[in-house]
Amino acid sequence: MLQKRNFLCLLALLLALFYAPLSYSQTTAPKKETRSKLFEEATTDSEYLMAIEKANEMMESAYNDADFDSASHHLFGEIKRTQGKLDLILESLKGANPNVRNQQMYQTVLEEIQQQLEEQNKAINLRNENLEKIKGRFIELRKDKNLMALLKDTIRRKQFKKEFANLRKKYLSTDSLMTKNQGILNKKKRITVQRKIAVSNALLVVEGKLEKSGISMLHKEYPFLWSINDSVPKKTVAQNIGAKIVIEEKVAAYYLSYRTGGLITLLFFMGLLAWYVSRNLKYLKTNGHSENLSLFNFKYLNRGFLIPVAVIGLNIAVVSNLFAPALFIELLQMLLLGILTILFKNQWSKVAMKNWLFLLGLFFTLCFLDLFIEVGFLQRCAFIVINVLGIRYGLVQIKTLKEQLYIQGFFKWASIIFIGFNGLSILYNLFGRVSLSNMLSLTAFISLTQIVALSVLLKIILEIILLQIYTTRVKRGIEKIFDHESLSNTLKKPFVLVIGYMWVVVIASNLNIWQSLRTSLGELLSRPNNIGSITFTLGNIVLFFIIIWIAHLLQKYVAYFFGEIDDENEENVNKRQHSKLLITRLIVLIGGYLLAVAASGMPLDKLSILLGALGVGVGLGLQNVVNNFVSGIILIFDKPIQIGDVIEISSESGRVKSMGLRTTKINAPNGAEIIIPNGNLLSQNITNWTYTDNFKLVEVSIDISGDTTPDDINATIIEALESLSLVNTTKTPQIFYNAISDGKYKVLVKFWCSIYRTEETVSSARQVLFSSFKAKGLTFSS
Repeated sequence: MLQKRNFLCLLALLLALFYAPLSYSQTTAPKKETRSKLFEEATTDSEYLMAIEKANEMMESAYNDADFDSASHHLFGEIKRTQGKLDLILESLKGANPNVRNQQMYQTVLEEIQQQLEEQNKAINLRNENLEKIKGRFIELRKDKNLMALLKDTIRRKQFKKEFANLRKKYLSTDSLMTKNQGILNKKKRITVQRKIAVSNALLVVEGKLEKSGISMLHKEYPFLWSINDSVPKKTVAQNIGAKIVIEEKVAAYYLSYRTGGLITLLFFMGLLAWYVSRNLKYLKTNGHSENLSLFNFKYLNRGFLIPVAVIGLNIAVVSNLFAPALFIELLQMLLLGILTILFKNQWSKVAMKNWLFLLGLFFTLCFLDLFIEVGFLQRCAFIVINVLGIRYGLVQIKTLKEQLYIQGFFKWASIIFIGFNGLSILYNLFGRVSLSNMLSLTAFISLTQIVALSVLLKIILEIILLQIYTTRVKRGIEKIFDHESLSNTLKKPFVLVIGYMWVVVIASNLNIWQSLRTSLGELLSRPNNIGSITFTLGNIVLFFIIIWIAHLLQKYVAYFFGEIDDENEENVNKRQHSKLLITRLIVLIGGYLLAVAASGMPLDKLSILLGALGVGVGLGLQNVVNNFVSGIILIFDKPIQIGDVIEISSESGRVKSMGLRTTKINAPNGAEIIIPNGNLLSQNITNWTYTDNFKLVEVSIDISGDTTPDDINATIIEALESLSLVNTTKTPQIFYNAISDGKYKVLVKFWCSIYRTEETVSSARQVLFSSFKAKGLTFSS
């Protein structure tokens, strides 16, 4: 009824606006000369129908636009989920222990909820604006002259009664829908505003607690330990523990659902890594080479692949969840340490294993006290006992752990932090700084256990790389054990930097200083600096050098993943693979430099100036450098020589050891390494003995005396050469007689052998020929 009255009022208003001026003009205007109706402009029924149809289409589109689409329903679902997150966080803030881990997680989640509420508020405002625009469309209908003329003409309006009834029906439905949706949006708007206020208040509480537990706040938080006199009934203690367990479980479950996507991605990549490692292990086992892994000093992969891969995944999970709640991150830590215990079980000595289990026991007790026991006299005394045991452990028992680790450089600093933080924790606990004391205690134990886990992580990564190299070489038919120790020392250098970074991040996060450090460092690196007309940031410069460093590491180590190492005595050189590696290295270097330039943020106009200056430099003194660089690219793609080829150039000869973009290294027969600029290789004549294959035609001159015939001599030589595995029997040896007399023969024998073992093959041939002719009673000399 109300909607009908609104429509009638709208109709009356339209008639009043347009009919009144018309009546006034008809009564007050002077009479004009009468014209013939034949020449008057009259609106036809067709034009009236078009006006009604246009209004009908407008109302239809207005109804569709006013209705909530799938994006709006998704927005309402997000608003509901945000409410669930906020309720859980607000409930947890009331009952959870004020440890740094939980407060960091609350701060991170509240900041994200605040951002989500801002976005939701903007989306609601946008939909409100759309409804206002739809209302404006109805006002625009008054500008349609034909529709207004029809509304004023009562006779013709009766003619289009059916169309007007349909139009009225659509108007009422659109108006009802808009009123309903306007109410829903206003309700959602009020909810988001209330939640923004609640989030702001919660953030103030969390930031205050984080500041209170910070190192810079040295004022007393609780009474001095010797002035406490509290006695809590056992029943109350049990109830408090149960309540805190429930709260911590809810927070951990929420965080688990919050990070589900990232954890699933991590599991996916760890599954790929497990499949990759298991495939290599299965191949070696199938072909009878799995026992050789012990020759590489493998400690973990030779016992399976699931546990080592789990160690890698858990280490990454610990570092990638810096702001996780305390229960979640400490469960990850305990799971990681438990898996490490399984790995150490049959490798560590009994004393080291005993000390390791004692450390885990202290750590577990510390985590339980921090999470579930209310701060009081008993809790603080228990912390002091653990700190004292920790100091003794660091001074006496920790040495047994150090002897078992692969990297020991960081362990010294971990020991200092462990002992120092436990000592500081006792002092802060005595004088009432309980939050800071608890934080230092946990950081001390985490710093020590984490460096053990990271040491194992580095060893597992190196074993995976060595496994890949050895498997690839076995597939190529090369079963020789290479120098894995020097190769491991070379490979571990960049990984040590990564391991060190991960360790520092974990410690800083537990001390509640990582966020501020990252923010300060980000501000320093992103601050614009000006030199003349050039603007740059330190972050872009650092990123530029980091990308170049990574590109050089990749081009240097990419060969290892194809089973290629610096082996001078290698015969079965895969020249095609070497060519692909050279091209891959070139692409990695060029791509790295281009990416570094792009990441540096240098404008193209400034880069063109730099290239112009470089061109001048080339013209003045860098011709040879550019010549060698371009020659190196030509050698890579034209392939006149490849790695492993035996070549002669000028007075030098030897085997090509490596090819770079500027120089080529050749191993001479006497052991010398000859470095030849690539420009010289292209400008001089090169004799490549292995361009087509790796065989060389060698000659052996022999003198035979005795009662025999050339046919017998030929048969003896062929039979002797066929018995040698070093001789290529696919090509028939050639036998030439330089001189023949009664009982004396001078013979020249030519046969094919590997160019890499020429002297060894000729020596063996002489020995076999001597034995063969001696057995027939003939005199042999060579």
